[in-house]
Amino acid sequence: MKFNTLIVLISCFCSTYLSAQKLVTNEISKRIYTTKKLVNTPIIDGEISDVAWDVVPWSSDFVENEPYEGTAPTYQTKFKIIYDAKYLYIALRAFDAHPELIQQRLTRRDGFAGDRINVLIDSYHDKRTAFVFTTTAAGVKGEEIATRNGANFDESWNPIWYTGANVDAEGWTAEMKIPFSQLRFGNAKEQIWGFNVARNIFRKNERSLWQRIPNDKAGFISEAGELHGLVDLKSQKQLEIQPFTVLQYDTYPKELENPFKDGSDFKINGGVDAKIGITNDLTLDLTVNPDFGQVEADPGAIALDGFQIFFEEQRPFFVENKNIFDFKFANGRDNLFYSRRIGRSPQRAANISSGEFADVPQNSTILGAAKFSGKTQNGWSIGVLESVTANEFAEIKQKNGDTREEIVAPLTNYVVARAQKDFNERNSYLGGIFTATNRNLNGNFSELHKAAYTGGFDFRHTWRKRDFYIEGNSIVSYVYGSQEAIEDTQRSMARLFQRVDAEYVNVDPTKTSLTGTGGKIKVGKQGGGNWRYNGGFIWRSPELELNDVGFLRKTDEMIQFLEANYLWQVPKGVYREIELSTEQKAIYDFGGNLNNLEYQISGDINWKNNWWTKTGIGINTQTYSNSFLRGGPRWKSANNRYLYFFFGSDRSKKFSFKLGYFGVRSDASIYTRNRYVFSINYQPFDAFSLSLENEFNETKDKTQYIGTADFGNIQRYILGAISNDSWATTLRLNYSLNPNFSFQFYGQPFISRGRYAAFKFVNNASADSFSKRVNPYNENQLSNSTDAEGNATFLVDENGDNTTDYSFEKPDFSFVQLQTNLVVRWEYIPGSELFLVWSRGSSGAQDVNNSLTNSVGSQVLDVPAKDTFLLKATYRFIR
Repeated sequence: MKFNTLIVLISCFCSTYLSAQKLVTNEISKRIYTTKKLVNTPIIDGEISDVAWDVVPWSSDFVENEPYEGTAPTYQTKFKIIYDAKYLYIALRAFDAHPELIQQRLTRRDGFAGDRINVLIDSYHDKRTAFVFTTTAAGVKGEEIATRNGANFDESWNPIWYTGANVDAEGWTAEMKIPFSQLRFGNAKEQIWGFNVARNIFRKNERSLWQRIPNDKAGFISEAGELHGLVDLKSQKQLEIQPFTVLQYDTYPKELENPFKDGSDFKINGGVDAKIGITNDLTLDLTVNPDFGQVEADPGAIALDGFQIFFEEQRPFFVENKNIFDFKFANGRDNLFYSRRIGRSPQRAANISSGEFADVPQNSTILGAAKFSGKTQNGWSIGVLESVTANEFAEIKQKNGDTREEIVAPLTNYVVARAQKDFNERNSYLGGIFTATNRNLNGNFSELHKAAYTGGFDFRHTWRKRDFYIEGNSIVSYVYGSQEAIEDTQRSMARLFQRVDAEYVNVDPTKTSLTGTGGKIKVGKQGGGNWRYNGGFIWRSPELELNDVGFLRKTDEMIQFLEANYLWQVPKGVYREIELSTEQKAIYDFGGNLNNLEYQISGDINWKNNWWTKTGIGINTQTYSNSFLRGGPRWKSANNRYLYFFFGSDRSKKFSFKLGYFGVRSDASIYTRNRYVFSINYQPFDAFSLSLENEFNETKDKTQYIGTADFGNIQRYILGAISNDSWATTLRLNYSLNPNFSFQFYGQPFISRGRYAAFKFVNNASADSFSKRVNPYNENQLSNSTDAEGNATFLVDENGDNTTDYSFEKPDFSFVQLQTNLVVRWEYIPGSELFLVWSRGSSGAQDVNNSLTNSVGSQVLDVPAKDTFLLKATYRFIR
């Protein structure tokens, strides 16, 4: 198996290399704009009439990039650039014969809606990383850090800068004032930066560029033009201090006799964030007692497969510049750093007896955190993050009225260090990462790792105008702790070393550490011509463990994959562009078992009227699961086929929609799934927008895992036929008085209901026939009983001797969650904000016999909810 995989990879590399030798590309000359120091300082009001702009000429001759690459745009654009000791100034003129049709859509910062102009500045001049500043025709500002040569844009970056826009008879104009303290550059006498300007005419979905970049180019930043003339710039070391104060009032249903739940709480909190420029390249970010109160709630989700659910990071300190610390070593969400681990909920529940009550913290307190990050002129990208979370205690009210404290989370230190070095004229890089989690257990918390460490390196090399590449990484993990903690890790869902038929892994209860490895190697073609393709290999060893400060869903996998894409990038007939893809994947475990073969064909079409379509079909064969029976034998699933079809209307219109369907069908109808998606976006006028997303899932599975039971010396794995329906609706409303004052509402009811029938137990987990894999219980073997509280239990008399052999609880469920959030945001001066937040949430069980809509209605109207009111004020001091 491993030899065959190696042959596939060598074949991919050889074909890629031979294709590279035949490649012929048309060179596009680099454009250069030479700026000058200003004589007078312009007023940044969106108009460009100041005489200050007269010291430099206009630059124009933009070239259309989408939809008709290389042609003249519908309307031209021009710009000027001047500078002084502290700021870079940019004037922009966007011509338009129909000013009344210019889309001036008001949104919050980083809304990126309406007519807009993006200015790209590669001040590192590394041809991979850039700062992007955006101004819309409505004067809304946006900014991003672009990495991976334009493949990734991080909107979390929020620098201090100034802009204005104005619509007139010739189109619209804009001005930008960008402090050099917000950029990163070296100490050369004359700076040479990568530079480009992109203009988007929203109603036409048309983009034009100052520096032409053909669509078949492998990157975006590397192909930018250049900005010259920046002479004798002095280092502008950044210094920003941002204290904040939060007032919070909570109301919730009162619990009788519980002194900690009297119906309301009030607290005042405060802290400070700081950003200090150590050099002009490197910045230190500090936070003391950070507050994350105004973030949006996590979406509702239930994991019936037993694996943990990934939630996006939404806390500002960790979101900003998160790309520097990312180390996605395999596929999916797996990452050596998952910041949601820092400040997580306590891993231990309070130990209370009947009549006692506990006040348990929802999250571990982050005492402080620091980030040191940036990129030097000689190509070093550096990131170091350290954070400390406190000992957390539950306060317990005892029966006699006394109180005691019980520790539920230990003092923990987290460290993440990341570095990359560019070389070979920025066509290659080599990087590394190290993470450490150390807990002060003090003889307590035998269930937790005492320490966890991971390390790894990654590389990427491109050649032939960056069209071809090879990249890869390798990681190693080491965790140690008590025998109990390490045994729990061996038995966790990610590993399941207790599997009864796996000879290559087993639980060792005497172990106090685990060491694992993982990684990826990938080679392919990413630019030039119409073909794109790649192939590679991924592995995760059984003992790999990342979940102390990373995210790892499962281990014991070796994956071989191939992908090929063909692009039609020149509009013709009814389409603007088409991408046709085909993929193949094979998954093995470390015992050499083939667990899955998957093949897929998909297509992505953008139509001439700006509508779009995505569709695909696929098949899974040879499908086995090592985790399905939660430590039981390897389970054979039925082969399945799937298809999906999504389409949507022109997103630039005031009203747009999306419709979609995803369906799965297995052999003998053992498993079926239907997923329906419908969403709309509506902006009746520039200041107001509405979006409504609906998703309905209908799943039927004859083999849903329920639990295990002992039948004498035999372990029984109990399954049932589940009918599982889930529905989620997400409503977002946005109203902006101006670019700096907005109202946002978010609301999501979520419900998941599962009803079980046709119970059975596993007979031969790997048998080819479904009838041989399971044995259904007959009516004489299965009965049920209900206790005084209404909890139902199924009693199993498997051998028919009128004696209960084992039992299991009735697994039916109906879970409902409601989350709403209303935020009023006012940026009263650049970088300083005032938030007023109201959030309302509830969750709980409903009657499984109710319909989905009735259950949601009951949860919204009849169930008391928790309300939180926040007032948060920040002020940013800038030097």
